[in-house]
Amino acid sequence: MSSAARFDRGHTDDLMSFLAAGPSPYHAVAEAAARLEKVGFRQAAETDAWDGTTGGKFVLRGGAIVAWYVPEGAEPHTPFRIVGAHTDSPNLRVKPLPDAGNEGWRQVAVEVYGGTLLNTWLDRDLGLAGRLTLRDGSHRLVNIDRALLRVPQLAVHLDRSVNEGMKLDKQRHMQPIWGLGEVHEGDLIAYVAQEAGVDAEDVTGWDLMPHAIEPPSYLGRDEELLAGPRMDNLISVHAGVAALAAVASGDAELPYIPVLAAFDHEESGSQSDTGADGPLLGNVLERSVFARGGSYEDKARAVAGTICLSSDTGHAVHPNYAERHDPTHHPRANGGPILKVNVNQRYATDGAGRAVFAAACEKAGVAWQTFVSNNSMPCGTTIGPITSARHGIQTVDIGVAILSMHSARELCGADDPYLLANALTAFLEG
Repeated sequence: MSSAARFDRGHTDDLMSFLAAGPSPYHAVAEAAARLEKVGFRQAAETDAWDGTTGGKFVLRGGAIVAWYVPEGAEPHTPFRIVGAHTDSPNLRVKPLPDAGNEGWRQVAVEVYGGTLLNTWLDRDLGLAGRLTLRDGSHRLVNIDRALLRVPQLAVHLDRSVNEGMKLDKQRHMQPIWGLGEVHEGDLIAYVAQEAGVDAEDVTGWDLMPHAIEPPSYLGRDEELLAGPRMDNLISVHAGVAALAAVASGDAELPYIPVLAAFDHEESGSQSDTGADGPLLGNVLERSVFARGGSYEDKARAVAGTICLSSDTGHAVHPNYAERHDPTHHPRANGGPILKVNVNQRYATDGAGRAVFAAACEKAGVAWQTFVSNNSMPCGTTIGPITSARHGIQTVDIGVAILSMHSARELCGADDPYLLANALTAFLEG
């Protein structure tokens, strides 16, 4: 079976389930791990000694996962083929002292995470998800997937100029309500602990975030579009999991060791122990080489031959703001994955990387597009330049073109997720 025929519209159906199952980075990596375990991958604890056996393994750390598959006959110096992505999305995060209120309304104190479009969180029914840390150091995932919170907007009668330009103060205007009455310290965590089935006295830490509860859905007369939360960047995580599982389950001889590296904290700069600017990926690659009897020289040889596709969402041309895009680069929905280029290294792509991506798409039978920012607009960035600079790995920035990036609910072409997965599969196959 060719890569081009491996994934179809059923992949997009499955993506909708993945988006719904990943209201936090911790849930997203748990779902990714469960899917890999179904095809024979097993977890490798970082505190254990690793062996050099063939097969699929993965490491979980917080909201990050690194998974790899060692094929039969792999040498210690065998290079890696890496799909890079990130699990976090811009949103609101619960503060250490969460119980707040004003004028008889009970509220939850939140902090703004990443470059979120604040207005998209207004007047939206929100659940609450994340993890609780217990007194014994263990973690408990929790997902309250019902209308629990709401950030209410000020009525137009009290702000007649709102449609001429709305300015939201992150501290004063973004605190959600969740009830009426007096504020009591500990109420929120006690409620979340009850929902998680644990004793509130055992909860000593938490990483919690509101999420929109409206499920992903097809959109349009012909259902050729897909709307949903956290597409940036769970589209890429889901495609990477599917591609890695496909090559690990296939019968093709793999000249490389395929890897999925999905990091946390990309939206806040990647500087954490679970971010792309941390040591996680480098440690895993090095330990994989050493576990197979390799030396530092073998590791250097393996890294020198390694290539990474950094997969993250990019901007589809916006019909109402076409002038904000580069005049000659207009990525379109359902036009295939995009190659992201910036000569100032906000993206890591160069001409050699373009050739790698073009070859993968050609093998998969997938059309592809190019994204370049308008020279008058600042360009965003990804884990691509970080991966390239930190590890000395040739890296190519790619992704799926979407609208409403960093909104609580984003939009893409319904075909593009499976086209991306096909391209990633062809890339991992080598």
